[in-house]
Amino acid sequence: MDTVTDNHLDFEAAYARLKDVVKHTPLEYNRGLSEKYECEIYLKREDLQIVRSYKLRGAYNMISRLTDEQMSRGVVCASAGNHAQGVAFSCKKLGTKGVIFMPEITPKQKVKQTEMFGAGNVELVLTGDTFDDCLREALIYTEANGMTFIPPFDNEQIIEGQGTVGVEILDDLLDVEVVIMPVGGGGLAAGAGTYLKQNKPGIILIGVEPDGAPSMMTALKDGSPVTLGTIDRFVDGAAVKRVGEKTFLLCKEVLDDMLTVPEGKVCTTILKLYNEDAIVVEPAGALSVTALDALKDQIKGKKVVCVISGGNNDIDRMQEIKEKSLLYEGLKHYFIVRFPQRPGALKLFVNSVLSPGDDITRFEFIKKNSKENGPALVGIELKYAEDYPALLHRMEEHRFEVIELNRDQTLFEYLV
Repeated sequence: MDTVTDNHLDFEAAYARLKDVVKHTPLEYNRGLSEKYECEIYLKREDLQIVRSYKLRGAYNMISRLTDEQMSRGVVCASAGNHAQGVAFSCKKLGTKGVIFMPEITPKQKVKQTEMFGAGNVELVLTGDTFDDCLREALIYTEANGMTFIPPFDNEQIIEGQGTVGVEILDDLLDVEVVIMPVGGGGLAAGAGTYLKQNKPGIILIGVEPDGAPSMMTALKDGSPVTLGTIDRFVDGAAVKRVGEKTFLLCKEVLDDMLTVPEGKVCTTILKLYNEDAIVVEPAGALSVTALDALKDQIKGKKVVCVISGGNNDIDRMQEIKEKSLLYEGLKHYFIVRFPQRPGALKLFVNSVLSPGDDITRFEFIKKNSKENGPALVGIELKYAEDYPALLHRMEEHRFEVIELNRDQTLFEYLV
């Protein structure tokens, strides 16, 4: 195994350092998921951590080990969310100053949470339109002021701190056979994965990324970290363009499998966990549970842990989450409908094309001067996904010209 694994990571020492600061989060048996997948499924509830994510572990582990001189100068980080809150809490707890750079587009809820956890010990700097812009400014500031930069994942002390999730899993369920973990930059999977493999060599470790940001999957295929050109930032807690160098080496060594899941399916999981288990998860926190369908044959009859990595989900995102879920499940469809130039066409569409279970969720004429016979943007929600072919057949039967926007990504993004 790589020397990073052998010589530098002391997870037990990190656990001792953190045990009076972070919560030992619950490992909860989930009856519904267990019955569905015919195995024993436990959820590692890092959404119940003090800052509602595991990121506190790595941040505190690193900051607590700084020298007195480094502490007097203060620390800097760049983050749009969970890492910022972990650093802010650590600064308050350890009595050092923190300067936290966040993109200007960061939701107000995350800004307020970071300020609350810092409680006067942190200064927030909102700068840049993207995380990369924000990171660049943070590194310049760190150098200019002789401070210590606290990276989000690619640091041995950060990895070591995140690895304490693995320590707790084995403490609570020694005979665990499979652990499924979300992967963004790779800190959690590298840390917890290394500890679990060192102490239970036969365990199966599986990493999960969103389809739109497959940075670890790409790195593993190419043999080294790769900077992705563009990514889908929806699963913001796991959407990075490039994984860490250190985290990649460890993940390559310890992960038995790596897979990606669609963002829409992640949204369905978020809604199910909320409606069925009253668990509020952020998109990255839902990745491990979302992967269960793809792994059902592999996990049958086994003891499985899904790491719920965080619960910082802004309520303002719930409508978007519901929409993405409906689109993924085939329950919501958008069309451009060109109504025939004959009397009663709109009435015919409502009465004869739509079935009793269909619901119009959006309707607007595209040309304001051609109402009643011009093209319209129509959103329809179905009761069952299998009703869709019949809906298309009725449109054709009644001579309505339609463009299926769900099948045309460019038009969909422009109009919907």
